[in-house]
Amino acid sequence: MQNILKMILTSRVYDAAVETPLEVATDLSKQLDNHVWLKREDLQPVFSFKIRGAYNRIAQLSDEEKKRGVIAASAGNHAQGVAFSAQQVGTSAVIVMPATTPAIKISAVRSYGAEVILYGDNYSEAAEYCGTVIKQTGRVFIHPFDDDYVIAGQGTVADEILRQSAGRLDAIFVPVGGGGLIAGIASFIKAVCPDVKIVGVEPEDSDAMSRSLACGSRIKLDSVGIFADGVAVREVGARTFELCRQYVDDMVQVSTDEICSGIKTIYQETRSIVEPAGALAVAGMKKYVQENDLHGQHLVAVNSGANMNFDRLRFVAERTQIGEKKEALYAVSIPEQPGALRHFCTTFLAGRNITEFNYRLSDRKQAYIFVGLSVKDSQEREDFSNSLSDEEYDCLDITDNDLAKTHIRYMVGGHSRQVVGEFLYRFWFPERPGALARFLAAMGNSWNISLFHYRAQGGDFGRVLIGLELPAGQHEELNDFLDVLGFFYVEETSNPAYKRFLQG
Repeated sequence: MQNILKMILTSRVYDAAVETPLEVATDLSKQLDNHVWLKREDLQPVFSFKIRGAYNRIAQLSDEEKKRGVIAASAGNHAQGVAFSAQQVGTSAVIVMPATTPAIKISAVRSYGAEVILYGDNYSEAAEYCGTVIKQTGRVFIHPFDDDYVIAGQGTVADEILRQSAGRLDAIFVPVGGGGLIAGIASFIKAVCPDVKIVGVEPEDSDAMSRSLACGSRIKLDSVGIFADGVAVREVGARTFELCRQYVDDMVQVSTDEICSGIKTIYQETRSIVEPAGALAVAGMKKYVQENDLHGQHLVAVNSGANMNFDRLRFVAERTQIGEKKEALYAVSIPEQPGALRHFCTTFLAGRNITEFNYRLSDRKQAYIFVGLSVKDSQEREDFSNSLSDEEYDCLDITDNDLAKTHIRYMVGGHSRQVVGEFLYRFWFPERPGALARFLAAMGNSWNISLFHYRAQGGDFGRVLIGLELPAGQHEELNDFLDVLGFFYVEETSNPAYKRFLQG
């Protein structure tokens, strides 16, 4: 411990890194009934804490090693730290990155003058190939986590947290991949303030450290999830494992939905968007506080990085509500008859905030609806399901069904051989709780609804796609009715996309 402590205190990280702020998370503190701070490592020059360990290691190179150049394997943030640091000290760098690495990280590494080699689907495969390149070139390998100088560089985060918090700490939540950051933080904190709890946070599908600590030796995962690509590591480091085994108090695993919720929470506090790995600590803190019923404690979460690929934001936004336990998804069967859909909505959905509603006529006996609702908590989610069952509706809660959330919700419907004389319309109406039920009530029972799709977009107006079966000669009558109804609408019966994918 004393050796690591000395290395942390004498690290040369500030030749390249900056001291990042420890910011009060006001809203999150109120929500969790604890005093919460965010350590903003997303504000580093490369938008990640990784610059600390990378520079501290590269700063130790001899002149001969600098001439040979450096090489690293990384999913992105360590790559940027190494590339930036190599540029600072005047040596060349080659970075082997998984082919799954977000484009924003690849372009950032290249912008610092490093050569990028894309290989494999995760860090472990990239690291194995890195060994081949080292044999061919003789470059010096800069390990992303299992190196004392790297660990010491990351440990400077703890030194800053302790000074900035004036020692008022109960627990620090740290994202965990290979273990370099938590090993450095835990080593420093336990040497200076041993009563402060160190809690590591991992994705459920990349939990190599949790499993290793549980069984007392390092284990290698058969596969890892890549949503939080910054911590997608199949095996933790030997050195980091030993330090974590001595100094880490607890570990918590979070789901993809909970990580998405963490990203939203950080955005609401800071107006900054962190990457999935960067939100791990906040996601874990929220879960840990709830499970352990913590109140009035002083808690810190490390925002480790902000290299978010913009294209992921759509997925994050869609999964956030479920991650916060604020959205529930159901598959409901109702009788296929005129007025049944209207009755279902006005009876069970009136006054509720509907997030999604999918329906397509399948046969003349039963209709199957995919519906999403905003809920306050798990109890309200269960109560809604029970209320339908009490009325003898066949209701299946699919909130935790990953297949349903990822794919099925977008595939409900398609062509229907049962549909006769269908006309397609798009509607816009002011978005407020209960608006969808009121819209359906206004539509009445005059025409059979054969297709229905609604998804909350987060805007001022709700958007609905609706198919209506019309008896011959009633098209004009329907349009006259819609004009009187007062909602803005556009007929889409001739739309080529409708003809290709939905028309019966």
